[in-house]
Amino acid sequence: MIKERLGKGLNTIIMALFSLLLLLPMIWMISTSFKKPKDVFTYPIQWIPFDPVLINHIKVWTTGDGFLLFYLNSLKISVFLMIGAPLLAALAAYGFSRIEFKGRNAIFLLYLCLMMIPQQVLFVPKFIMFEWMHIYNTHWALILPGLFTVFGVFMIRQFFMSIPHEISEAAFIDGAGHFRIFVQLFLPLSKPVLATFAIIDFTWTWNDYENALIFLLDKKLYTVPLGMQNFMLEAGVDYNLMMAAATAGVVPLLIVFFIGQKYIIQGFSSSAVKG
Repeated sequence: MIKERLGKGLNTIIMALFSLLLLLPMIWMISTSFKKPKDVFTYPIQWIPFDPVLINHIKVWTTGDGFLLFYLNSLKISVFLMIGAPLLAALAAYGFSRIEFKGRNAIFLLYLCLMMIPQQVLFVPKFIMFEWMHIYNTHWALILPGLFTVFGVFMIRQFFMSIPHEISEAAFIDGAGHFRIFVQLFLPLSKPVLATFAIIDFTWTWNDYENALIFLLDKKLYTVPLGMQNFMLEAGVDYNLMMAAATAGVVPLLIVFFIGQKYIIQGFSSSAVKG
């Protein structure tokens, strides 16, 4: 009994140390964002600034184009995809998991093969298609492709496959159709996996640099990654301003994670129980 407690305590200490090690870069980033330029590279490192200032964060939002427009652009795209992508992925996942049709498994296998194609290969076809659709240099060039994710369909389908068929069969006997079963049974049961994928998709979209760089030309349409790059070019070697901009870019990701973390924990817990 004592050995078991000592083992758990030792594991807890080791995991806490590893967690702290992983958090050190973020702690340094936040700490540096409140420092004066002369204090950035002082040794030993000032993890808590002796003379903290807010001017760095103020400059981020007021210098040049500011971050407000970039934030609004990223929020519009990310929130739209965080809601739309899981819903469309859930619809496709339900079809692949519960609706019998000829060639279903072959089509799903072919669908999964799309995960093997590097995104860089699709830039030229996307550019041609977006030009033809007249959505190049608009936010729709990021929103429309982002609504359809192979990973989301695969992830949610695997969860739907774990739901007993007796539940849907009982609903069919009671006269419910596929759409009603999907809305009233599968969606409520899949809140943890939908929330998990929504957080993942929000993170992908918020940090998407390549697509925004290629398909957005107008500076007024820039997202946070492009805005940060533009800001760093303007700020030069002003590291305290760069860290303030990076801190501002991380805040929405932390907020979304803390809001949805209970659903992620529920998902892991339910998986453990099923196992």
